[in-house]
Amino acid sequence: MANKAATGKQIILSTQSVELLSQFEAEDVVVVDRSDAGSEFKRLNSDDLADWLENDYTLGELWNKNILGGRLSKW
Repeated sequence: MANKAATGKQIILSTQSVELLSQFEAEDVVVVDRSDAGSEFKRLNSDDLADWLENDYTLGELWNKNILGGRLSKW
């Protein structure tokens, strides 16, 4: 539904849902990490994740394994 709604428009979703994240392509996802300098935004690239994606991992599984970033760090 989000991809259909995004035709000709920009849609911004924020989620920690493994299932929802797995419905998108890598280039559709921007991961936000917090650093001392503030928020850092990184658009995913399927070429960078090719080894994982070719082994049938979903984006949601990679997020859950903390491969993509965007997870809370342990203090």
